[in-house]
Amino acid sequence: MPNILLLGGTTEASALARLLAAHGIAATLSYAGRTETPRAQPVPVRVGGFGGVTGLTDYLRRHRVTHLVDATHPFAATMTVHAIEAARLAGVAHIALTRQAWEPVAGDRWTRVADIAGAVAALAGQARRVMLALGRMHVEAFAAQSQHHYLLRFVDAPSPPPTLLRHSLIVDRGPFTTVGDSQLLQAHAIDLVVCKNAGGNGANAKLIAARELGLPVVMIDRPAVPDRAEIYRPEDVLVWLGHDARPDAERGV
Repeated sequence: MPNILLLGGTTEASALARLLAAHGIAATLSYAGRTETPRAQPVPVRVGGFGGVTGLTDYLRRHRVTHLVDATHPFAATMTVHAIEAARLAGVAHIALTRQAWEPVAGDRWTRVADIAGAVAALAGQARRVMLALGRMHVEAFAAQSQHHYLLRFVDAPSPPPTLLRHSLIVDRGPFTTVGDSQLLQAHAIDLVVCKNAGGNGANAKLIAARELGLPVVMIDRPAVPDRAEIYRPEDVLVWLGHDARPDAERGV
């Protein structure tokens, strides 16, 4: 029987955890620990790092993990590299459950940058009202452009609070809607949105809202990661494991 280690923190990871539990497949969901109030899960959960490649390799061996599923955020490049290498060393099957990157469409006003430093540099100039849709890890870097007023939206209230000179903070948990994000952008008179190219459909409401309002977006490209096997739907993990989660298979037709 498979014994899955699921590296999580994303909506897709939670969906996969529910799917594995429903099929009676043994799995442990691992969080990095950045969210203080993670959603309850139907499988055992561990929180915290592993101690690099060596620690993760040891965990895979000690817990007799047969399959490693990397469903971390597309910007968790270090964990992704560690997962690839640890799976190889431990002789464990490995796959990434990830999101396809966003691509601009008609009406989008994107400026693409390579990283956080590029996004900070792109904000040089006159004062504006900027939504930083980045989570809380990189917010302090934008203190270098202190002329702006920043709108922040976090899952948890930060402690200590952000040190940005001018900012508004909203504590809220998605999923968010295009209508809701459009109202938010207008209520705060936002001129520009800064976000990471997380991809998928779960976090694109702000991009659609920005497009409809004609707002520019500074889009941070994903970090490069080594070649790996990737899939984009939780159901495809069951196929990879040898289980078929298609609805007609459930009905026996």
